[in-house]
Amino acid sequence: RCVAHDHPDSNYKLVADHLLAPLDGKIPSEQIIPINPQLLDDSDAAAADYQKELESVFGSDEKFPQFDCILLGIGPDGHTCSLFPGFAQLEEKSRWCVGIDNSPKPPPSRITLTMPVLNAARNVAFVVTGAGKRTTIKEIIDQSDVRLPASHVALPRGTVHWFLDDAASQDLTLNKPSEFKL
Repeated sequence: RCVAHDHPDSNYKLVADHLLAPLDGKIPSEQIIPINPQLLDDSDAAAADYQKELESVFGSDEKFPQFDCILLGIGPDGHTCSLFPGFAQLEEKSRWCVGIDNSPKPPPSRITLTMPVLNAARNVAFVVTGAGKRTTIKEIIDQSDVRLPASHVALPRGTVHWFLDDAASQDLTLNKPSEFKL
């Protein structure tokens, strides 16, 4: 999301507060790549800059970077990352990262990894909670509804993992989740 790093809508703030802070420096800062705060007013420039940052880590010779694990959620409309149903960004096949300025979910300006990057990962973990997403989960997992972007995440050389609470998984019939406890 193209907002300041300390903004309540910032994905960076969410990760910094709830993942990085409790880890107390165990992840080196050079391994954390936030959106460039100087480019928040231009999502396309921010996306191009973010791709260059990723290329500096993965190498620019790679067709797509191969992340060890990408942690994702979904929206009630089946979007994941900022890949929304019916939007051109979902069809991008060559770039690693693209901008979006008309997101149907605020804030409107964002950058997102593209589907080829998601599908190049070794592992993708979806974490989904709440009854408000149960119909969407059924459409993605039981019905493989291709209209929903999250259903396009299919790793040819990796594994997709779903972590669902009872409320989100209650309508599943074909693919019942196994119980998970810590």
